Amino acid sequence: MRISGNTIFIPGSTSGIGLALALALQAKGNTVIVGGRRTEQLDKITAEHPGLGAVRIDTTDPVSIERAAEQVLADYPDLNVVIMMAGIMKIEDWHRPATFLESAEAVIATNVLGPIRLIAAFIEHLQRQADSTIVTVSSGLAFAPLKVTPSYNAAKAAIHMLSETLRLQLADTSVKVVELVPPAVRTGLLPGQEDSEFAMPLGEFVDEVVELIETEPDAHEILVERVKFLRYGEARGDYDKVVATLNAADPHGK
Repeated sequence: MRISGNTIFIPGSTSGIGLALALALQAKGNTVIVGGRRTEQLDKITAEHPGLGAVRIDTTDPVSIERAAEQVLADYPDLNVVIMMAGIMKIEDWHRPATFLESAEAVIATNVLGPIRLIAAFIEHLQRQADSTIVTVSSGLAFAPLKVTPSYNAAKAAIHMLSETLRLQLADTSVKVVELVPPAVRTGLLPGQEDSEFAMPLGEFVDEVVELIETEPDAHEILVERVKFLRYGEARGDYDKVVATLNAADPHGK
C-alpha cells in the first residue's frame, strides 16, 4: 500500500484507532472517508476536520453496508483502499450460556461478518482499479489468547486466516491484502483501556503504523514492534510463556 495519493474508506473510524489513522492518512495526502453509525458524530468530525468525507454505515447491517457502498462509490469513484476498522471487544464468562451467548454473537457479527460483507460490497470495484488495497484489522490476540475475551480472540484469528487466504485468491488481481495487527492500544475498546499502563499510547501506535506503511509498502502485515511478542510466540517456541504473561499482566489487554 502506498502512503499517499489514495482514496480511502474507513468504516469504524469515528473514534479510537480508526479516527486517529484517518487523520494521519489524510495528512499524508490521501482523500479519506470516515464511516460510522452516528450521524451527529460524523457531522462533528467533518466540521472539526475539513476535507474528511463521511458516510453513515452500520457494519452489522447488510442493508446499511450496501447503501454505504453505493454512496461511497458514487461520491468517490477513485476509491482504491478500504480499511475495515469497525470492531467490538467484550469480556465473557463461558461457564453458562446465558452469560456469553448474546455477547459472542455480537462480536462475531461485527468483527467477522462485517468485514466479509464489506469485502463483498467493494471487491468488484477494487479489482477495476489499477492499484488497490483491502486492509483487514486483526489483533495480537489472533496469535495468543486473552482468557476473558474468547469470542474476540476467535474473531481476530478468523480475520488473520481470511487475510492469508484472500491474499492467495486475489494474487491474480490488482488488489493487495494487508493485515493490520494492533497490540493493546489506549482506546475505549474495553472499560479502563484508555488509561491502561499495559496498552500502547494511541498516538505512538498510529505514528508507527504510518511509518511502516511508508517504509514497507509491500508488507503483508503491519506489525508495530510492541505486538511482535504476541505475534511470534509460537515461532520463537515460547508460546506458553507468552500466554501466561499476557493473562497475568492485564485483563483488559487487546
